[in-house]
Amino acid sequence: MRAILGGLSTLAFAGCSLIGIRSGTEQPPYEVVDRTPGEVEIRRYGMRLAAETTVEASDAEAGRSAAFRILAGYLFGANRSKSEIAMTAPVEVQTAAQKIAMTAPVETAPAGEGRFAMRFFLPAHLSLATAPEPTDPRVRLLTVPAETLAVRRYSGSRGAERVAVEGAALRAALEASAWRPTAEPISLFYDPPWTLPFVRRNEAAVSVVRR
Repeated sequence: MRAILGGLSTLAFAGCSLIGIRSGTEQPPYEVVDRTPGEVEIRRYGMRLAAETTVEASDAEAGRSAAFRILAGYLFGANRSKSEIAMTAPVEVQTAAQKIAMTAPVETAPAGEGRFAMRFFLPAHLSLATAPEPTDPRVRLLTVPAETLAVRRYSGSRGAERVAVEGAALRAALEASAWRPTAEPISLFYDPPWTLPFVRRNEAAVSVVRR
């Protein structure tokens, strides 16, 4: 049953063709307020609604998979009204050991030794008042405040080494800019796992304020 749910949830997240190119998946609206050298966009995101869970796991990959299954279960009807909720994109992943601070992403982050947190951002038409109530106590709904992100796009691997390299490149690109990072970099993944690497849309992102 878990394997079936995992497969269905991945297909729903994809909203894509057989080669994994996304199409028709809702994404969170944002305003581009600046562009800096190094191909960095400064984006202003509004307030968003998210479903969040925290799991214990031996490593980040296992933690991400376990958290994804829990949240996918919520989207596929593990809620009081037994409603299905559309998956959005991108997936947001935090790899730094910090508390989760960020329509359509999923956000994951270490939440202490062996603990990992993940968020799915819900469709824009939902609010705390109208979103179906989770039946799984491991799922929490919350409103995420508006924030400004510096974002740098890349394709290819989503592995830990590549994520670290891209995060460092983003921070380096901001050093001479008018924007100062206020947290550790995160990753935004817009495509399902089977997407051909060279057509993937990945982004390194970090919360920023003006210097």
